[in-house]
Amino acid sequence: MTKYPAARLAFGSITLAAVVLLAACGPQDGLTGSVSVDGSSTVFPITEAVAEEFRFVAPNVRATVGISGTGGGFKRFCAGEIDISNASRPIKPSEREACGEKGVDYLELVVAYDGLSVVTNLKNDFVDNLTLDELRRIWEPNSKVNRWNQVRPEWPDERIVLFGPDTESGTFDYFTETIMGAEDASRFDYTASSDDNVLVHGVSGEEFALGYFGFAFYAENPDKLRLIPVDGGDGPIAPSQTTISNGTYAPLSRPLFLYVNTELLRESLAVQEFIDFYLTDGPELVPEVGYVPLPDDGYLAALASVAHLLEEGP
Repeated sequence: MTKYPAARLAFGSITLAAVVLLAACGPQDGLTGSVSVDGSSTVFPITEAVAEEFRFVAPNVRATVGISGTGGGFKRFCAGEIDISNASRPIKPSEREACGEKGVDYLELVVAYDGLSVVTNLKNDFVDNLTLDELRRIWEPNSKVNRWNQVRPEWPDERIVLFGPDTESGTFDYFTETIMGAEDASRFDYTASSDDNVLVHGVSGEEFALGYFGFAFYAENPDKLRLIPVDGGDGPIAPSQTTISNGTYAPLSRPLFLYVNTELLRESLAVQEFIDFYLTDGPELVPEVGYVPLPDDGYLAALASVAHLLEEGP
């Protein structure tokens, strides 16, 4: 059973009829307009796949999906520049405040699960697993661990070449808080990027590299990267569809989010239809891009929350 009860939202007073009301709207002939999304590079593969499929059913709607990192997405979202923000972590208090100052209300939707993945170069044949303490010693602020034999003496005396998300990334926030116990607590002498494809390219090109990013980017590149099991205290466990879904890949499994501007959701039929499509057709695309879908009741509850919002009106 999943260990993410937050994603199993209770229906409460929201009726199934409200869900049916929203789902029945469906993309319409002649639907026009635009939908703008930006934010997390981790959530990007899901949203981009949804946008590509949505273009077939609503060809006159312009759906654009950008990558500026979770933090960068929230900056644009709270400034009212985009309709939807992809996020690989929950919104921060400071970001909620920024949205409030601009009068931007939002709806938070959990859309999938991810397992933050630790990877090495494919040629690396000596790292069979890493413990949470070893990850902390490698990545902590002012770390003096610069060579592999400083992690374990039997490993080679070779420099560790580090790659990881930049500070705008929700993956960076999640990793530092989970591994170091404090958000933004990290060494910074590494190659950083908000584009996970850049990190994949970096790790695959350096024999003694180490990096981390969302599971989908490993799943797309198993011929270029070596996935490293992480020992969270119960023995080494590698992320997979199964271990992420059942929560045994702990503590590096996490939910992934969409944040939707509620005013624009009420006003724009294009945004309404895009979100409806995301929550009804999107779950089939989630495993295709390497992530783990919610249980069915998670998506039904998300649809219900959207329908309830639309029923309430402004």
